[in-house]
Amino acid sequence: MMKKYILLIVSGIIGMNVYAQQFNDYMEVSREVLKTEKKAIVAEVMQLTEAESAVFWPLYNEFQNKMYEVNTKRLNLIVDFAENFENMSEEKATEIINSSYSIDMELLKLEKSYAKKFTKILVPQKALRYLQAENKIGALIDAELALEIPLLESIED
Repeated sequence: MMKKYILLIVSGIIGMNVYAQQFNDYMEVSREVLKTEKKAIVAEVMQLTEAESAVFWPLYNEFQNKMYEVNTKRLNLIVDFAENFENMSEEKATEIINSSYSIDMELLKLEKSYAKKFTKILVPQKALRYLQAENKIGALIDAELALEIPLLESIED
């Protein structure tokens, strides 16, 4: 089910022949559905006790909200790439490269800081299980993006 929503989001980015507001509305609805699906998967994977749930879900929600901010930057970068795909200048290509690494570093820093927080509220094995689930979901999203986002056409020197 989650894969279907990932494909919808990516298809919407690549085929951006809709008005900006319609696109933004579409993306927000798609992201909300994806968020709900992800939470259900995490709940199923984690099998938390009532006591664990009481401390896990508030931290999970906090983490997801911060990840949403970083992923919004990533989504905006993909949109920027799509908008400049046909006529990519050297300056825009350099900007996209630098922004991509900056977003990756920001996400890694965020994940590392929250990994510490999750290991403080859960036994390390359960924290690891959650981080593995988060990683696998992220890998699925990245794989879909890799399949759907075309390579930039070769340029003549």
